[in-house]
Amino acid sequence: QVQLVESGGGLVQAGDSLRLSCAASGRTFSSYAMGWFRQAPGKAREFVAAIGRSGSITKHADSVKGRFTISRDNAKNTVYLQMNSLKPEDTAVYYCAAEKGGYISMTIVPWDYWGQGTQVTVSS
Repeated sequence: QVQLVESGGGLVQAGDSLRLSCAASGRTFSSYAMGWFRQAPGKAREFVAAIGRSGSITKHADSVKGRFTISRDNAKNTVYLQMNSLKPEDTAVYYCAAEKGGYISMTIVPWDYWGQGTQVTVSS
């Protein structure tokens, strides 16, 4: 089974930037679609961004469009989420996900593997 490990979370102030990383195990990283989801306390897990196998196709939630950017480095088995202009409402646990078929989705169900999450807290 694929293992995903997120890192890069922390406590920042509104307007600051943060870069999350997700390192994946295995030799077939380039065949996975990758995504980022987040979950705030008492709320459902929601889609943030996703990227296709080669990185040619990306999708970002409206709430983060223009502020967050997903990218991947297949040679390093790593996907990133660059977060700029952070807002208090971005506060959540951020989860990395992988889909073995290579198809990106804005819903939770199709994703096959999940990391344990990394906390992002944005103060005002």
